Amino acid sequence: MKPEKLTYMANQIAGFFATQPLTEAEKAAKVAAHLDDFWEPRMRAQLHAHLARGGAGLTPLARAAAAKMTLPAPQG
Repeated sequence: MKPEKLTYMANQIAGFFATQPLTEAEKAAKVAAHLDDFWEPRMRAQLHAHLARGGAGLTPLARAAAAKMTLPAPQG
Protein backbone atom coordinates (compact mmCIF):
# COMPACT_ATOMS: atom_id res chain seq x y z
CA MET A 1 0.00 0.00 0.00
CA LYS A 2 1.25 3.50 -0.75
CA PRO A 3 2.67 5.48 2.19
CA GLU A 4 0.18 8.28 1.50
CA LYS A 5 -2.76 5.92 2.02
CA LEU A 6 -1.30 4.47 5.22
CA THR A 7 -0.61 7.99 6.47
CA TYR A 8 -4.17 9.06 5.71
CA MET A 9 -5.61 6.04 7.51
CA ALA A 10 -3.31 6.35 10.54
CA ASN A 11 -4.11 10.07 10.82
CA GLN A 12 -7.85 9.33 10.69
CA ILE A 13 -7.55 6.85 13.55
CA ALA A 14 -5.37 9.26 15.52
CA GLY A 15 -7.87 12.04 14.85
CA PHE A 16 -10.63 10.03 16.49
CA PHE A 17 -8.59 9.22 19.58
CA ALA A 18 -7.34 12.82 19.79
CA THR A 19 -10.86 13.85 20.80
CA GLN A 20 -10.99 11.46 23.75
CA PRO A 21 -10.49 12.70 27.33
CA LEU A 22 -7.18 10.90 27.82
CA THR A 23 -3.56 11.87 28.34
CA GLU A 24 -1.39 12.07 25.22
CA ALA A 25 0.36 8.85 26.25
CA GLU A 26 -2.99 7.07 26.66
CA LYS A 27 -4.16 8.35 23.28
CA ALA A 28 -1.00 7.05 21.59
CA ALA A 29 -1.42 3.70 23.32
CA LYS A 30 -5.05 3.46 22.16
CA VAL A 31 -4.11 4.27 18.56
CA ALA A 32 -1.26 1.74 18.68
CA ALA A 33 -3.63 -0.90 20.08
CA HIS A 34 -6.09 -0.18 17.28
CA LEU A 35 -3.33 -0.58 14.68
CA ASP A 36 -2.24 -3.84 16.32
CA ASP A 37 -5.79 -5.18 16.47
CA PHE A 38 -7.10 -4.16 13.06
CA TRP A 39 -4.18 -3.67 10.67
CA GLU A 40 -2.59 -6.68 9.06
CA PRO A 41 1.12 -7.25 9.76
CA ARG A 42 2.13 -6.08 6.28
CA MET A 43 0.42 -2.71 6.80
CA ARG A 44 2.07 -2.24 10.21
CA ALA A 45 5.47 -3.08 8.70
CA GLN A 46 4.91 -0.57 5.89
CA LEU A 47 3.85 2.14 8.35
CA HIS A 48 6.91 1.45 10.49
CA ALA A 49 9.14 1.69 7.40
CA HIS A 50 7.49 4.99 6.48
CA LEU A 51 8.12 6.28 10.00
CA ALA A 52 11.77 5.19 9.75
CA ARG A 53 12.06 7.25 6.54
CA GLY A 54 10.81 10.33 8.38
CA GLY A 55 7.06 9.68 8.51
CA ALA A 56 6.09 12.52 6.18
CA GLY A 57 2.51 13.61 6.74
CA LEU A 58 1.90 11.74 9.99
CA THR A 59 0.41 13.79 12.80
CA PRO A 60 2.32 13.84 16.09
CA LEU A 61 -0.20 11.43 17.64
CA ALA A 62 0.00 9.04 14.67
CA ARG A 63 3.81 9.17 14.89
CA ALA A 64 3.76 8.37 18.60
CA ALA A 65 1.35 5.50 18.03
CA ALA A 66 3.32 4.07 15.11
CA ALA A 67 6.40 4.02 17.33
CA LYS A 68 4.45 2.06 19.97
CA MET A 69 2.64 -0.48 17.76
CA THR A 70 3.72 -4.10 17.69
CA LEU A 71 5.88 -4.94 14.72
CA PRO A 72 5.30 -8.22 12.95
CA ALA A 73 7.93 -10.92 13.30
CA PRO A 74 10.40 -10.99 10.41
CA GLN A 75 9.55 -13.57 7.76
CA GLY A 76 12.04 -16.05 6.42
